[in-house]
Amino acid sequence: MIYDVLIIGAGCTGVMTARLLSSKNVRTAVAEARCDVAMGATCANSAIVHAGYDAKPGTLKAKLNVRGNVLMKELCAQLGVEVKNVGSHVVGFGGEDLPKLKELYERGVSNGVPGLEIIGQDALRRMEPHVSPEATHSLWAPSAAITCPYGITIAAADNAVTNGVDFYFNFPVVSCAKEEGVFAVSDGEKTIRARYVVNCAGVHSAELAAVLGERDFPITITPRRGEYFILDKAVGHLANSTLFVCPSDRGKGILVSPTVDGNLIVGPNAYPIEDGDDRATTAEGLAEITAGARRIMPEVPMNMAITSFAGVRATPNIYDFYLKRSEQVPGLIHAVGVESPGFASSPATAEYLVGLLEEAGLELTDKADYIPTRRPDGNHIQFNRLSEEEKAARCRENPAYGKIVCRCETVTEGDLLDMLDAPIPAVTIDMMKKRLRAGMGRCQGGFCSPRVAALIAERTGMGLENVTKNGGGSWLVTKRIGEE
Repeated sequence: MIYDVLIIGAGCTGVMTARLLSSKNVRTAVAEARCDVAMGATCANSAIVHAGYDAKPGTLKAKLNVRGNVLMKELCAQLGVEVKNVGSHVVGFGGEDLPKLKELYERGVSNGVPGLEIIGQDALRRMEPHVSPEATHSLWAPSAAITCPYGITIAAADNAVTNGVDFYFNFPVVSCAKEEGVFAVSDGEKTIRARYVVNCAGVHSAELAAVLGERDFPITITPRRGEYFILDKAVGHLANSTLFVCPSDRGKGILVSPTVDGNLIVGPNAYPIEDGDDRATTAEGLAEITAGARRIMPEVPMNMAITSFAGVRATPNIYDFYLKRSEQVPGLIHAVGVESPGFASSPATAEYLVGLLEEAGLELTDKADYIPTRRPDGNHIQFNRLSEEEKAARCRENPAYGKIVCRCETVTEGDLLDMLDAPIPAVTIDMMKKRLRAGMGRCQGGFCSPRVAALIAERTGMGLENVTKNGGGSWLVTKRIGEE
């Protein structure tokens, strides 16, 4: 088979592009080095749909962020993913921060961000009662929102599969040849052939460009790691909106924000690292985050943290996103250096990349039988989001929904079995975790993980010894008791 388009990388940018192409009469495939979508920066970021005031006017970052903010909310509604328009504050401490707030305000106005306003201490305290009493001003952006970045990416991927897109997981690209206008992309064992290739490989996108045939590629990537805390839902009420400090050259700074699931997220810092896959947390980094959070909100109870994690962003040697057709390799499109606000921008970035494909010669016509929802019969609603009457009805219909597996997040056996039958089946512990939040509560999977693993093994027939946490060699068990 020869595909029309092969997208390499199943983060938010690659998946949004695949979903958009699935509405057209083209054959599309996605190759991902790991076992699931959203395994890189998409699963480890601040989960903010940024308003668009931070990027410099005239850049792709600015244009795509502002449009992406609108499209992301529409996409979440269409695919049944929760999004909350909570707004954001960039908090200033004293007169020295006021010029920066005004600069961000002016940028935002130039970028077309609606409703921006610089407010004083009294208004800020009315909106955010727990903010530091030393905070004197804020830039209020009412269009900023929060959602689940991996949740919407998973939903878009499921929808893309429903509309005919093929996903190839555990497919790290190691070589590429091109003959008679067709790319032959290989992982060393299997080969995918396509007429056009889109490079969406995130932190490895500059490396991949060389594999795909680029010479003297102008973009280099510096991996930049940011660490986070997640706090228990019991303290989720402390922030009504996303609270930033004034940004620096290292990024947007440490924030305190609610999540769509009712927790608080705190972080990130930002440090360059050598290994783009190094997502370790450090005692020093977490201490820095704690201090930064307490500057914004002195009473934030860091002893209520239930987990910490780190994400790595692909910071390029230019300010802007690098979204271009290759000058050396016809049919190759690059999406390189897509760092923050890459998630918020991703639906608009997908539009831009599809436009580049069309410029490169790909013929696009609308698919008559395109299905815009996550599944052909509509969007499945998880058990814990149903009314009491709906829960009772579902349990009568299928008793598996009456068996609670994850007590912290009220995830049922029926929910887990649904995910095994999804367009992209959840066949690892973390795939279930990202789709249903099984293991994301206070106990962090201490009670539910064994049963989740057993259900995966039972339904797939793979055997418990082959079930992994997140692919690769992350097995939960290696042998049965009594076996040598």
